[in-house]
Amino acid sequence: MPIMQLSTFTPPATPAARGARALAAQYHSESMQNHVVRSWLWAEAFAVVEDRGDIDHELLYVSAMLHDIGIVPEFDNVNLSYEEAGGHVAVALTAGAGWETDRSRRALDVIIRHNWPSVDPAMDVEGYLLEIGTALDISGARADVLPAPFLREVLAAYPRLQLAREFGDGVVDQATRKPHTSAQRLVTGGVVGKLENHPLERSA
Repeated sequence: MPIMQLSTFTPPATPAARGARALAAQYHSESMQNHVVRSWLWAEAFAVVEDRGDIDHELLYVSAMLHDIGIVPEFDNVNLSYEEAGGHVAVALTAGAGWETDRSRRALDVIIRHNWPSVDPAMDVEGYLLEIGTALDISGARADVLPAPFLREVLAAYPRLQLAREFGDGVVDQATRKPHTSAQRLVTGGVVGKLENHPLERSA
C-alpha cells in the first residue's frame, strides 16, 4: 500500500476550484464542509491506490466541493433531486470560470453519478471516484482500502462533527418531499443507520 499523507493532495489553484470551495464554505455547515473535503480526499486517495492517472483533477475537485450543495435551502429544487440541482450549480459556476460547455456538463454528470449505486470507471472515472469517495464517507464502504494513518490524519484535520445527524436529516427531508428522487433510495437503503454506525464515527 502506498505511503499517503494529507500533504500529498493539493487543491487545484484555479478560479473554478477556488470558487467551488468558497461556495461550499458559504452555504454548508462546518460538518458538511468537512464532508465534501474528505470526499475529495478519499476520491483522490482511491485514484492513487488504484493507479488511475488519467484524471481531470480540477473537475473532480469542483464536483466534490459542490456534490451536496443542492441539499441546502438556497439551492434546493422543488422537483429535481438534490444531486441534479447541485450539478446545475456546478454548471453555472464553471461556465462563469470559462469552462467550455461540454466540460461544464461533465461536472453535472459527475455530481449526478456520485449518487448512483455504482459507476463504471471506463465510462466516467471522475464519477466513479466521487461515488466511491462519498460512499466511504457516508456508509463506510471500502474503508480498509486506504491506509489507516491517512484516514486518521484526514479525520483529525476535517472531523466528522455532526455529519451523521445533519446529512441524515437532510436526505430524509429530501425523500419526504421528493420521493421520486435518489434520496428515497438512500433512505430506503438505510443511510441513516449507516451514518450512525459508520466506522469512521467510532474512530473520529
